[in-house]
Amino acid sequence: MQQFSSHNANLIFDDLIINYHIIDAIDQDFNNPYKDRLDLLLYQKCWIDTVQWHVEDLVRDPDIEAQKGIQYKRLIDRLNQQRTDKVEQLDDYFLEIYKNTSVVESAKVNTESPAWAIDRLSILALKIYHMKIEALRTDIDEAKKALCTQKLNILLEQRVDLSTSIDDLLEDIAAGTKKMKVYRQLKMYNDPQLNPILYNKK
Repeated sequence: MQQFSSHNANLIFDDLIINYHIIDAIDQDFNNPYKDRLDLLLYQKCWIDTVQWHVEDLVRDPDIEAQKGIQYKRLIDRLNQQRTDKVEQLDDYFLEIYKNTSVVESAKVNTESPAWAIDRLSILALKIYHMKIEALRTDIDEAKKALCTQKLNILLEQRVDLSTSIDDLLEDIAAGTKKMKVYRQLKMYNDPQLNPILYNKK
């Protein structure tokens, strides 16, 4: 199985975001150019995040029609579930890689699984892409451009730190000094048997 590299993941995320903005439509066709299981999952994950990013923009239009707003809100709910499902598929991938790793007695559990850290890396790629656009705008004053540039530099520094942390975590898991342990999200609001608004409709 393919080993994860944050450098490779960032390249995939950046590539996808550029490809999305060629058409720049939430209902455009999805084409995944990758065949390797890990790269394919990373591309799918970032696609979901990218579509949701733009739906979140659309739903905040103060002049939006009520029915359209409801449609976007329900789409966001579906995308959130898809995002969670994809993260859990990524964690399943890592569980398979490290299932035979010998774990030392003093090994600790990380605050989040590798895939949920990668989830943040994907969203960070979107923040960087869009903050670059804001920093390069010609219709705002220099003070606003400077503020956007400052924010962009923080985001870029954050990506370096997060990328390093994810790579370090996976190295620790491979060495058995950190435990590969995953908790499912067990979301209740999408489950018709656990959301009282839904099961009381029956």
